Amino acid sequence: METDHDKTFDEVQSLQVIKEMITTSQQKLKNDGILFILWGWTAFINYLSGYLLSTTTMTFRSQNIFRYTSRGLAVFAIVFTIYYIIRQRKKVQTYIGISLRYVWISLFLSMVLVNLIQFNILNQINFELQHPIFMVLIAFAIVVTGGILRYKLLIGGGIVFGILAYVSSYFRIEQQQLIEAIAWFIAFIIPGHIMHSKRKG
Repeated sequence: METDHDKTFDEVQSLQVIKEMITTSQQKLKNDGILFILWGWTAFINYLSGYLLSTTTMTFRSQNIFRYTSRGLAVFAIVFTIYYIIRQRKKVQTYIGISLRYVWISLFLSMVLVNLIQFNILNQINFELQHPIFMVLIAFAIVVTGGILRYKLLIGGGIVFGILAYVSSYFRIEQQQLIEAIAWFIAFIIPGHIMHSKRKG
């Protein structure tokens, strides 16, 4: 017969297991800070380049430097991320880690669906609408990630990202790119560097 003491012990054990899972996932996130840094800088440079190319007068050579640098970084980020994920899969996987992976996969699929829905309704992709919507989806994923891991830095970054998404809706596509570059810097680059600096080993 199960006693109250056994129930209490089981509850304490369960809470301890959950706490250990969160701690393990937090440490893994600090190690994974390299991905936040990589994608943060890639997106920051990409959107800042887009803003500069559309608002300033440049030589043809300068334009090509900006374009090819942005594309090269994007390709490198994709290749490195695939390599990193494959390497990490060989290590012990946690339930929280797997859950977070589904959050970000869902984000990617949601972004694809937004474009498909836009195209079905408008017969085109409205980039002035796309940017704020994508930013809201990214902000949601960041806040969820921070909430699951009890990581206030990520939660704050996600909230700022969401606020800047709303602010960007008042501007044209050129200014939206600048605002989104700032959002990536605040929500990805800064937390990424801080998390990565606190990693173990």
